Amino acid sequence: MFNPTQQDVRRFFCETFRKYHANEILTPLETIAADWIVQHTEYAEDFRDVEAALAADYSVDNGKSNPFLHLSMHLTIAEQITINQPSGIRAAYEALAYKKNSIHEAHHAMMESLGEMIWDSQRTGMPPDGNAYLASLKKQLGK
Repeated sequence: MFNPTQQDVRRFFCETFRKYHANEILTPLETIAADWIVQHTEYAEDFRDVEAALAADYSVDNGKSNPFLHLSMHLTIAEQITINQPSGIRAAYEALAYKKNSIHEAHHAMMESLGEMIWDSQRTGMPPDGNAYLASLKKQLGK
């Protein structure tokens, strides 16, 4: 299982940002990440300086959202949709995208449910519950 460190994730997004703006060849994963990076221009300064990114504190107490976590969730959701895992996630995504008339807003809605599932898993010490995740998405759809 791939388990990158916080520093690995931050370096990945900073390097993707750099390569994208230098018009260098991107890996398939970097291409997906770059698509989300350009949709989040508010984070551009966070990706310009690798050393500053590695040192940055995005704790809740500082009141600043974590761009690396946010984009990591976009990548996670994109992968889930691609492989339809948990089973049914693609249909839930498509329904949310239709309801919100926006792929981006569908992702953001899914982030709420994904974050809740991860938080529950961490709190209980149990594996992530894909069924609870899907149920949360269905609730957002009014089902």
